[in-house]
Amino acid sequence: MPNSDAPKWLRPLGQEVRMLPAGQWWDAVRVPLTTGTRILEHLGPHTGAVIEDGYGGVLYWLVPPGDAADWNLPPARILGPGSHLAVPPRHRTHAPGLHWRIPPTRTRHWTDPAHLHTALRRALP
Repeated sequence: MPNSDAPKWLRPLGQEVRMLPAGQWWDAVRVPLTTGTRILEHLGPHTGAVIEDGYGGVLYWLVPPGDAADWNLPPARILGPGSHLAVPPRHRTHAPGLHWRIPPTRTRHWTDPAHLHTALRRALP
């Protein structure tokens, strides 16, 4: 894919996983894979980029910085300022390991926080 299609924070398109700080370009919402799969079903085409940690059994959604800071919906964990997230290279879209379940584009990397919050509430047991 051309470099210009990637969000600015994902450039340059490297071959390795990078640790990026949350709270600058995005915050991340971390949920267990089973809950995350239900969230994906609820969001459908309204999801933004999603990182899957195949070894850790978790999914991460990216949201605008600060927009999920006051959420209290266990088992979700909000990664904001002071946290870092391992971000796979954009071409890594398949397991095993860390990969993009839903790859980002320049125009679609965040998930709308209101939609994600609603989907998360619906996905909880």
